[in-house]
Amino acid sequence: MNKDRNHILAKAVREKAGPLAKIVFISGNFNVLHPGHLRLLKFASENGDYLVVGVNSEVPNKNFTLLADLRLEAVQASRFVDYAFLLPTNELDFISALQPDIIVKGKEYEGRFNPELDIVNKYDGKILFSSGEVTFSSTDLIDSELNSSTHSEIHKPFNFTNRYQFSAANLITLVDQFAQLKIIIFGDLIVDEYINCSPLGMSREDPTLVVTPLETKSFVGGAGIVASHAAKLGAKTHLVSVCNDDPSFHFAKSKLEEFGVFAEFVVDPSRPTTLKKRYRADGRTLLRVSELRHHDIGEDIINAVLEKLRPLIVGCDLFIFSDFNYGCCPNALLEKITSLCSDHDVMMVADSQSSSQQGDISRFQNMALVTPTEYEARLALQDFNSGLVIVAENLVKKSRAKNVFVTLGKSGLLLYYYSDEAKDWLTDQLPAFHHNPVDVSGAGDCLLVTAAMALALKAPIYQAAYLGSVAAACQVSRVGNTPLTADELKTELNF
Repeated sequence: MNKDRNHILAKAVREKAGPLAKIVFISGNFNVLHPGHLRLLKFASENGDYLVVGVNSEVPNKNFTLLADLRLEAVQASRFVDYAFLLPTNELDFISALQPDIIVKGKEYEGRFNPELDIVNKYDGKILFSSGEVTFSSTDLIDSELNSSTHSEIHKPFNFTNRYQFSAANLITLVDQFAQLKIIIFGDLIVDEYINCSPLGMSREDPTLVVTPLETKSFVGGAGIVASHAAKLGAKTHLVSVCNDDPSFHFAKSKLEEFGVFAEFVVDPSRPTTLKKRYRADGRTLLRVSELRHHDIGEDIINAVLEKLRPLIVGCDLFIFSDFNYGCCPNALLEKITSLCSDHDVMMVADSQSSSQQGDISRFQNMALVTPTEYEARLALQDFNSGLVIVAENLVKKSRAKNVFVTLGKSGLLLYYYSDEAKDWLTDQLPAFHHNPVDVSGAGDCLLVTAAMALALKAPIYQAAYLGSVAAACQVSRVGNTPLTADELKTELNF
């Protein structure tokens, strides 16, 4: 009976594709269609004329899976897919009946036993293994899939809140409870300087854009803005950092006091306070100039940092590492801090940025949350081929993190977390909430601190991810790192 059904379905697919079409076939659960799926579908569609997708009608962990019809509808909406259907129980019988020219599977299946191989060998078919095209800049796949219009307001995906059964009121309650928290932030203090310019034209001597500066605005950045977010969101916040006794330090110190941050600094004469200059014209950044040194701090500075941290860690609810890989947090210091936090049962989270510099997020062990970009996650694993979910899974194995947000720029973020109820690791995806950001430089910091504060209050990881995404969307709606306030966040949640 099933074989007859498979043959009827396969015949119908062949007729739709046409006699000369090169058919490509993929199957899977497709529970919450995330950017990794879209990349794989795009790759598959580029290797043939007609992409057929089989969506598994039954999957494990039913309580944590969208209904089959909803998963099928999401796949059918993809512009890469020509035909999608709910897969019969026996997938191999359908493949035998359809005889697709190519079967595409994720890179993680390469080297494993693949039962489809015996079938495709009989009719000279082929299996391709790929994670799809890997890009480290923000992609527009999600935007194009949802046919989003271009407007600047924040769009919150209520299908996510409905799926996990929480409301804006639940999140507002969390924000109100931020005042209960005592938080320590440790990392690189940075001052961000924005030089707004007027373009004059091109130089006649060489192809160089000529601008004249109009105004300069300075903001606290790095670990300083993370601490400022935490303080303005209501928490009792302590910042410890290493810097020099220079004008950038004195600017940052005064602003931190203004924002309500209790800041303690260790002065290292060998390293200037990091200053990043952004030259902007017509709403765009033309050039970035960074004044910094990134050698590791010495043993005397390490000991001075620990002397400041030890009394603060007692009774602390949350410790945030805001690392920019400029030498402020070498492994010798990192290991001692994590040991102190573990001894006092302090929750730890970490962000380790690797844009112009090289870092390794996996060296932050046993964190409750890490928030790498896709590039940073792949860099830590030296894996630039596997699918996103496999990257997140392997990062957890290497770093022993309890939760991972892989941030994807305009494509939002991928959640990878352990569910006690399902007794398994699960994935989910949130799109970017702001479709036309003004300045993305502070998004990751705002996401990190807001989500971490929610976790410190024992909020579920999916609520922390959603709240952090709302906060990040608020942050990218303006130029420069101005700390987000609790009232601003609650206003957006109420909107």
